[in-house]
Amino acid sequence: MTYQSHRFAIAPMMDWTDRHCRLLHRQLSRHALLYTEMVVADAVIHGDRQRLLGFDAVEHPVALQLGGSDPQKLAEAARVGADFGYDEINVNCGCPSDRVQSGTFGACLMRTPGLVAEGVAAMKRAVDVPVTVKCRIGVDEQDTEVALDAMAEAVFAAGADALWVHARKAWLEGLSPKENRDIPPLDYGRVYRLKQKYPNRFIGINGGIHSLDEAEAHLAHVDGVMLGRAAYHTPDILAEVDARFYGAPARAFDPEALIEAMAEYAGRHIAAGGKLGQVTRHMVGLFHGRKGARRFRQILSTEATRPGAGPDVIRRAYAAVEGEAGREAA
Repeated sequence: MTYQSHRFAIAPMMDWTDRHCRLLHRQLSRHALLYTEMVVADAVIHGDRQRLLGFDAVEHPVALQLGGSDPQKLAEAARVGADFGYDEINVNCGCPSDRVQSGTFGACLMRTPGLVAEGVAAMKRAVDVPVTVKCRIGVDEQDTEVALDAMAEAVFAAGADALWVHARKAWLEGLSPKENRDIPPLDYGRVYRLKQKYPNRFIGINGGIHSLDEAEAHLAHVDGVMLGRAAYHTPDILAEVDARFYGAPARAFDPEALIEAMAEYAGRHIAAGGKLGQVTRHMVGLFHGRKGARRFRQILSTEATRPGAGPDVIRRAYAAVEGEAGREAA
């Protein structure tokens, strides 16, 4: 499989795209490229690796996103990630949180493309899987024409296999991380121009993409498209990804099979010492816009957090959806 095959990806999202979220998304799309939350390289090197990096084999293809700025630490963390079986290692150059600013990584790295390139080169020497970068178009007062070109030139020269671009600036001064996801204006044209400059390099786009129709429109200009919040809040839309973007045979969304798969998975997670709510918190957006969706959310949100809650809560929540649909049909 070449990197060009990764036409559709689900963005790395802090506190959201954990292994339970990714397993849900994989039930809906067999081909979408999934990403972990950002994991700091130091944590990978010194922390509980199974807790931080463990994942289910069904999640493939899945990429590990690392945070950090020290090339040797990034290389060591990348080696650990590759040994765990990740299909790609990605460097975060776009997160604007206070945490990354204090550690001078994330979006701060837009100011030091040479350092990012050193990290990419070190990681390429350490692993055989693709090494990629996710960045913004610039930070603060940077000229985005200059800043993004500098980043692309540096990381591609160092051997990066792909560059995913969130088509917004990050404002490290004056905006919160949440505000940075919405307030800086989108500039898709800037990413399109970058692709024109690098016709033979993989350029993917991210930011403010709300539907598969919008995703498909972007693919007329770039190589890949990455959905974040739309995929998380309305996961049902992922059921169309394989047929629409990968030429797979169209298959109807089978909610009953999905619910049963997630209930069985939740049962295994609980048996291993986990809690039901860790799984179900990612499922509340299912059935968005359908009859019974509100009751589905209510049941998961209230019952899944109770002591001793088991996978039957998921089945009971789905039964409420079915009941609403049956009453409507009658």
